[in-house]
Amino acid sequence: MENSNRLFEEAKEIFPGGVQSPVRAYRSVGGVPPFLQAGSGARVTDVDGKSYIDYVLSYGPLVVGHANPRVVSAIQQAAENGTSFGAPSEPSLKLGRKIQARMPSLEMMRFVNSGTEATMSAIR
Repeated sequence: MENSNRLFEEAKEIFPGGVQSPVRAYRSVGGVPPFLQAGSGARVTDVDGKSYIDYVLSYGPLVVGHANPRVVSAIQQAAENGTSFGAPSEPSLKLGRKIQARMPSLEMMRFVNSGTEATMSAIR
């Protein structure tokens, strides 16, 4: 874990606890977190070349694993049309219709980036 140790020491200089999320803080559990470099399917590889089964899968959104070819292709195709819009788009409308078709009781929805935004929208 030579490279992970070095990166962890550097990270502690700019991130509280050396990580970007309090959920992953290693101070409370001890040790050095592996600094991940790549992922494919259900496995990830750290900067020291050690392979792990990724049981976390980014806390949920990677249900089909890392770098799934169909997902990568869809992301590439979507990115060719723009990477982020601060206004409505046809693809977001199509996704909303697909969700509504599968959950007819869902009359209205909003796409958000976090649980905090979801709660704020629900309160409003």
